[in-house]
Parts: sequence; C-alpha cells; structure tokens
Amino acid sequence: MAQITVTINDRSFRMACDDGEEERLLGLAQRFDDSISSLRENFGEIGDQRLTVMAGIMVTDHLAEVERKLRAAEGRIEELGKAEASVEERLAAQEQRYLSRIEELEKEHREKEAKIVARLLESADKIEQLSADMDSELREDESAA
Repeated sequence: MAQITVTINDRSFRMACDDGEEERLLGLAQRFDDSISSLRENFGEIGDQRLTVMAGIMVTDHLAEVERKLRAAEGRIEELGKAEASVEERLAAQEQRYLSRIEELEKEHREKEAKIVARLLESADKIEQLSADMDSELREDESAA
C-alpha cells in the first residue's frame, strides 16, 4: 500500500491508499480543502471544526444531488430502452406486414402472368387455326381452278 500526506485546512494527514491511487486521493483532498477555504472566505474564522463539518455537509449535499441526477438519468435510460424495444417491435411488425404484402403482390403477379401467357397461347392457337383454315381454303381454290 502507498502512503501519502494530504493537507486539509492547513493540517497534514498521513494516509494509506492502494498503489496507483495516490494522485486521485491527493486530488480529492485538494477539493475538500478548497471547500473549507471557500467557506472560510465566505464566513470568516468560525472554527476549524465547524468549517470541516460545513465542508463535509456541502460535499455530502453535492454527492446527494449527483446521486439524484444519476438515478434520474438511469430512469430515463430505462425508459429509452423500453421505447427502443417498442420501436423495434413495431418495426418488426411493419416489416412483416410489408413482407406479407410483397408475397401477395408477387403471387398476384404470377397469377396475372399465367393468365396472360394462357391468353397468348390461346391467341397463338387461334392464329395457327386461322392460318391452317386459310391454307386449306387456298388449296381448295387452287384445286378448283
């Protein structure tokens, strides 16, 4: 474990911390000391113990506000997650409706295409029959002449 010395309200305190946490702990101590200095500037010399308690309450108040905002943000994230799931469900349903409609249209297209092909074949048969009838009439006319 690492050992550091922090200064708060002009007093030095020796503290232990995990290796690698030294800078973080020094920064936290500096922030707390800044809170005490700010209170001293605003209220004057009202006693070290009172300044320390007021700074602790200020920091705790700030922490409580941050926690409240965090809970609100987490709630909003949860709401957004539910909304996203709802949107995804609606999109999936819409996609399924579109796919079903595409299948229906493709089936209708195939049926119409089959009818057109059948009519074309029917027409081709009629044309062939007319052609055969005309050939037959021409032969008869040639034979009679």
